Amino acid sequence: MTWKATVLTLFPEMFPGPLGLSLAGKALIEGLWSFEAIDIRDFATDKHRSVDDTPAGGGAGMVMRADVAAAAIDAAKVAAPAGSPAIYLSPRGTPLAQERVQALAKGPGVILLCGRFEGLDQRVLDARAIEEVSIGDYVLSGGDLAAQVLIDACVRLLPGVLGNDGTLAEESFAAGLLEYPHYTRPREWEGHAIPDVLLSGDHAKIAQWRREQAEALTKARRPDLWAKRGKS
Repeated sequence: MTWKATVLTLFPEMFPGPLGLSLAGKALIEGLWSFEAIDIRDFATDKHRSVDDTPAGGGAGMVMRADVAAAAIDAAKVAAPAGSPAIYLSPRGTPLAQERVQALAKGPGVILLCGRFEGLDQRVLDARAIEEVSIGDYVLSGGDLAAQVLIDACVRLLPGVLGNDGTLAEESFAAGLLEYPHYTRPREWEGHAIPDVLLSGDHAKIAQWRREQAEALTKARRPDLWAKRGKS
């Protein structure tokens, strides 16, 4: 079964966007994954194709209606592979981590709901058991870019997309560490030289150096990841 990303959005023209380029785009053309964008406005019930209304209790902005969102989600579940989790991209969601990306990439695909306005009526999140996921502690104009980030993170893990499984084994978060520094020609650049150990040909010493560098970077930049390793 081909991994499929089903996206519910008010702006289907934003897709596939960057996902149609580079490795993800090539893999899409080759059929290593598939994609479908569903316009949420197609499920509006009035002539103006309204999908939002004023927030109950007052306040600024507008809120996406539960009935419209639910109808779109139900239609997406029919079109998506069985077992595809429904995810709402939201800054209040669980932070997206590599472990979750790996689990999603191993599944049949994902159904992604891209919010707009002030948010989505809580009742549809509860009624459809939708998972909330955040790509960072900041706010975007909508969930479309966040959906593209999640899809790209998953697609690059699919078999045959990168073409070199060793790349995945050594990159950041693969072993709970940030990735070690990389170097290439020229040997010297603006007075800076490639570390001698990388030119030594001693693969054991190179592996040890890379491990030490990864550990040092993780301790300095992501003490939360380092602490998590100590508890595992």
